[in-house]
Amino acid sequence: MVALVTVALLGACGDGARQGEFYDPYEEQNRAVHAENKSLDKGLVRPVANGYGKYVPDPVRRSVSNFASNLSLPGMVVNDLLQFQLEDAISNTSRFLFNSTIGLAGLFDPASSIGITERSSDFGETMHVWGVGEGHYVELPLLGPSTERDTIGMVADLALNPLNYILPGLEAGLATGASAASTLDKRYRFTDTVDSVLYESADSYAQARLLYLQNRRFTLGDTGAGADDPYADPYADPYFDPYEDQ
Repeated sequence: MVALVTVALLGACGDGARQGEFYDPYEEQNRAVHAENKSLDKGLVRPVANGYGKYVPDPVRRSVSNFASNLSLPGMVVNDLLQFQLEDAISNTSRFLFNSTIGLAGLFDPASSIGITERSSDFGETMHVWGVGEGHYVELPLLGPSTERDTIGMVADLALNPLNYILPGLEAGLATGASAASTLDKRYRFTDTVDSVLYESADSYAQARLLYLQNRRFTLGDTGAGADDPYADPYADPYFDPYEDQ
């Protein structure tokens, strides 16, 4: 079903932008969403994340994040198979089984100590492998920067993770809570970086857009001519718009 929907959406998620550029025809709406996300971060997310980081011991926060990460592995295995990445599928399956047993339901991460590391994957990447373009840049309420392809991918990932159909109500609630806590932990750990983008940039929207697309394209292996280098200066002309004169 997911594959059929993706094929149907191929036209909607065209290339959108040439390599190394971006296409943001919804900028006005995106900026409005960005302003709301920024206000929410300032008034709620950042204070809660700082409190979580300061008052919850690091080992506890790490265990909660490990638990949430472990629950995402079955969905990654499905994406690995859809991409015909059998080695990654075997590695992520081994990691899930090892941490779910020896690691006490994923609260601990003994798999990493023996070299079985997470090989991250998602349905946005799967569509990229299938040749689906990234489409327009969008900023989503609460979730932040994305593209049309990655937005579809996030929805599909919810359907692809087998655990979503197996876990009973209580366990599913715990999984959702762990995922939210893991997000708060990341906000706390990367607070300086996030704050510099949101509150110290002359144009936080343009900066967030640039950094997201730069990092995402590099992660997907877009290293051809014109691709963005994530190690380049992220503050170099963040307001450049290749479509400005068109």
